[in-house]
Amino acid sequence: MPPIGLLLGKADFSNLFISLTGQPFPTVAAAKAAGAPTLNYGAFLQTIVDFLIVTFAIFLLIKQVNRMFPPVAAPVTTRPCPLCLSAIPLGATRCAHCTSEVRPA
Repeated sequence: MPPIGLLLGKADFSNLFISLTGQPFPTVAAAKAAGAPTLNYGAFLQTIVDFLIVTFAIFLLIKQVNRMFPPVAAPVTTRPCPLCLSAIPLGATRCAHCTSEVRPA
């Protein structure tokens, strides 16, 4: 990501690696050409930074969409029992928990 590279002093994470043979190589391409096994931790770091930038952008986009379309309240389908205060359906004539008679709503 060029903007991140500028912020970090033109650092190129994709060229950071460890040669598992112990020989020093100037670049990943030179190590690959020599057939040396490498541990490319720079590519991993670059992928993590890219992932965080994309997830932050998606978070901001979803936050704005949710602001434009507020959630719709669900219709009320229950009411509290006057004796035990448990939730019962609106049309119930008896509480399922304490079996007391209640008036239908």
